[in-house]
Amino acid sequence: MDEIKPTAEHTQSAPFAAGGAVAPGAGAGAPAVHRLPGLAMKRRGPVAVWLGLPLVTLGIYQLVWYYKIHKELQEFDRRRTLSPAGSMLVLLFLSWTLIAPLISYHNTGKAIANAQRAAGLPVTCSPAVCTWLSFVFGLNIWYMQRQLNLVVAAYPGAAPGAEVHLAA
Repeated sequence: MDEIKPTAEHTQSAPFAAGGAVAPGAGAGAPAVHRLPGLAMKRRGPVAVWLGLPLVTLGIYQLVWYYKIHKELQEFDRRRTLSPAGSMLVLLFLSWTLIAPLISYHNTGKAIANAQRAAGLPVTCSPAVCTWLSFVFGLNIWYMQRQLNLVVAAYPGAAPGAEVHLAA
């Protein structure tokens, strides 16, 4: 049998040479197939996202935030297909149905849980909590941003939009 010889891209310094951060569990001993590239997300203040900015912008910021987190989740793990515009439009045009936004919040909770899994973190985001907290003063926005910040914290020092390597 032929021996497989490591190339420069499989060496220990490859993630650091690319300028990206390495997720927990994706260190030098991790197989190369687990070093999938993604883009780092932006850390946001949960209270500002939930209460401050929507009050100042008369609710428009919530739609902008919802679009941005879906876009960032899509860029973070390109194996998952999300529709940032579609998710935001559900809130904009179908919020009167009550069911459509709840389904959208549930699906967003699943996407955040998948991002936590891809970052090598224990999954702490519950899609059911994302759905039901919407009935408690809209606290689902605060909860979802807190869960997203856990993913951001898994890549210390990575600037938003910088290439990071997924753990799983």
